[in-house]
Amino acid sequence: MKKCLVLGAGGFIGGHLVKRLKSQGHYVRGVDIKEHEYTDLPSDQFYVLDLRSESNVRQAMTLTTDRGLETFDEVYQLAADMGGAGYIFTGDNDADVMHNSAMINMNVAKVACEFEEKPKVFYSSSACIYPEHNQLDPDNPNCKEDSAYPANPDSEYGWEKLFSERMFMSYNRNYGLDIRIARFHNIFGPEGSWDNGKEKAPAALCRKVAEAEENGEIEIWGDGKQTRSFLYVDECLEAVERLMDSDCLDPVNIGSEEMISINDFALLIAKVAGKNVKLNNIPGPLGVRGRNSDNDFFEERIGWRVSLPLEDGVQKTYKWIAEQVKETINA
Repeated sequence: MKKCLVLGAGGFIGGHLVKRLKSQGHYVRGVDIKEHEYTDLPSDQFYVLDLRSESNVRQAMTLTTDRGLETFDEVYQLAADMGGAGYIFTGDNDADVMHNSAMINMNVAKVACEFEEKPKVFYSSSACIYPEHNQLDPDNPNCKEDSAYPANPDSEYGWEKLFSERMFMSYNRNYGLDIRIARFHNIFGPEGSWDNGKEKAPAALCRKVAEAEENGEIEIWGDGKQTRSFLYVDECLEAVERLMDSDCLDPVNIGSEEMISINDFALLIAKVAGKNVKLNNIPGPLGVRGRNSDNDFFEERIGWRVSLPLEDGVQKTYKWIAEQVKETINA
């Protein structure tokens, strides 16, 4: 049994990670600035703490058992100030996004090194670190791990993620902190934000389709020809586990290679819902024109490749969001 600490456990991926670790029989403490909004977590402990405070991070990482003071075997650092395109790409939240996330990451790295037996630390970075100039062609984006430099992320969120990657790698070189870094590519699934302004494209589009009448209209930001790949959360966590069990210290992509335009993605969701909808393309925050995970390096180093078809994940996600929409309407 491993002793695991999940920072950001009140969020979408963190909540699913807590459930996975507990299902495997591990001791799990979850920590976040808020309780999980959409599910009851089975964690052994859950602390509500603001991780921008170094003392709070120290409290989160301190494990006292009947054997005395112990160290967590694994720390999963997923806590961040983040959201979808409407939150990240307007520019209105740049200062908070950079300050809040950087403070958390600096605290985690520093405090982890205070323990005689340092924990292994997983850091969730993002595909947003990749240069904007490599993602201008929606049909042929370049998101290989070694394309990250010369650096030119398209958002302050991406710049902070890149900084924190380098910081954790510096703590590895200077203080021997055992780290694993994954660049997540649009992870989606149930039990995450879907209507609070921080939802990402899959949840937002599922909500719009669920709310639409038959032959109704849904709004799509931009021309809808921008491309992305989306990875279902269960496969994301399988990849994280395999990365943690490996000796790979280099940042790796965790994402799907099944690229799709936003217009086609919306129509796929409508197909899953059994609805006919019309797309109304309107101005809105977009991000890069094209983004698709490149998983060659992950397969080379870890020996595994994601395989779940996009439609399978959409079916599970749409079902959950449609239920939330129905409950809201009937409330």
